[in-house]
Amino acid sequence: MLIAGTLALVFAAEALLCLMPPVSRDALIHHLAIPKLWIRHGGWFETPWAEFSYFPMNVDLLYLVPLAFGNDVLPAFIHMLFGWATGYLVYRYLREQAGRTWALLGLLVFASTPMIVRLSITAYVDLGMIFFTTASVLAYLRWRDGGYKEARWISASAVFMGLAAGTKYNAFISWAFLNGAIVFLYARDTGRQLQALRWGTLFFLVTLAVVSPWLVKNLILKGNPVYPLMDGLFTFIHGGREPAAFLVAGDAPSGGFSFIRNRMLLYGENAWQILLLPLRIFYEGWDHSSQHFDGILNPLYAVAIPFAFTGHRKGHRLFFLYLIAFVFTVSTLTADLRIRYILPILPFAAILAVLGIRNALEWMGLRLNLARRVATGAVFTGVALLLAMNLLYLGNLVAEVRPMPYILGEESRDGFLSRQVGSYQAVAYINRHLPQDAVVYLLYMGGRGYYLDREYLHHAWREPGIVRGIRRASSDTETLSAYLKSLGGTHLLVQKDLLLKALEDNIPREEVGRVVGTLAQCLDKLHESNGHAVYRIR
Repeated sequence: MLIAGTLALVFAAEALLCLMPPVSRDALIHHLAIPKLWIRHGGWFETPWAEFSYFPMNVDLLYLVPLAFGNDVLPAFIHMLFGWATGYLVYRYLREQAGRTWALLGLLVFASTPMIVRLSITAYVDLGMIFFTTASVLAYLRWRDGGYKEARWISASAVFMGLAAGTKYNAFISWAFLNGAIVFLYARDTGRQLQALRWGTLFFLVTLAVVSPWLVKNLILKGNPVYPLMDGLFTFIHGGREPAAFLVAGDAPSGGFSFIRNRMLLYGENAWQILLLPLRIFYEGWDHSSQHFDGILNPLYAVAIPFAFTGHRKGHRLFFLYLIAFVFTVSTLTADLRIRYILPILPFAAILAVLGIRNALEWMGLRLNLARRVATGAVFTGVALLLAMNLLYLGNLVAEVRPMPYILGEESRDGFLSRQVGSYQAVAYINRHLPQDAVVYLLYMGGRGYYLDREYLHHAWREPGIVRGIRRASSDTETLSAYLKSLGGTHLLVQKDLLLKALEDNIPREEVGRVVGTLAQCLDKLHESNGHAVYRIR
């Protein structure tokens, strides 16, 4: 009853927070912003200035329906339900393996994890991806456990993996692991290597067919089915890609990524700290900090998982461990280490953690005799304290958002958004006062354009190149005005402090004053609030 009551509390608090207007970064940049543009233009609308709009968008398509009816709250509920559906898969698996009580504990461990809670109140897509990935893995295991006789399970596994890959590119890593596991384990279990290759090929082709609409679209538009990933390889094949008109040699960011180099140079970490990252992610996570993995898990995973491998019953545990190791390693070496990027491991980590807790208690029951009750109480107390950290995180999240004034009608939608989104007052000014044919260029706004009701564009993450272009064009006001208009807008929405810092970081100090002066002569300030300014380009 205690576990069920806690689950109800977590669900109710998340539902309360989902009632708020969307304020999360990626929702305002991508997951709601791009579908809103499609609706405004009466159908699919290409946005070549936003590279992320070429990502797979299976779950984003679900958001189109409520957005078409003017409802931008329901998408957060859709995303939240994907998280709880994944928790249900964890529950179903553990119920078969260990019984209902342990299954409920597994659901609580997973659903109350701070990263899952944080994502459950946003219109993102990560929870959709891990639901489809988890369903794919568990369907495959059902096929294998049944002696490879029920082809419907391997077919279902491939379809689910295709849906995961069509939701987010990160699922390609799980796809690679599972496809390899199908071939290897079938050949090892049956000795039929040719048939193993056939099953692996079937899985690959079905998965590819499900994800193919997004790949074909990108191939036609960009010559790269997984654009913007691996674009250097594909541009080499088809002869290169024209740079943006406002960028010249030296403006574009240099290619290449080295995870170890970045951790050492940016955060001052040494080799031992990097080797301990598989443990540190459970202890050192912070929200909104790239150094600390941009998310919070729980030490319970690191403490309990090793006990899952004690005793003689291994079952699927080694398979889950290999999956976790593969996804973590590949994700870490191909992108910055963030909790969201390794989320496919979390349902299986929750399963292993619960099985580890059960194993520890069973071991104590067999070995400790008179001290068993004390040891059992200590284990339950430790688990309860660690799970209490999750509830504390949820409570702090509710306190930070302060949803009740809005829900009770004491705070307007505009008031809530002005409190939560720093640029909202400037955006509201644009929506009220700028002409309908205005085109707003977002500079150092991170691409947050969802609430704009005017046409807008941006080249987020290319701003340093734009700043260097401003310096080159700052010889006179006419040249600089022409350069600013070449970006594509009639007006600018700028986060002033970030622009000033970028000017200081990318321009010699002695030139900053001159460039800022020339820039001021090219712009008419129309509005400023909360460090965000609206300008008309002269």
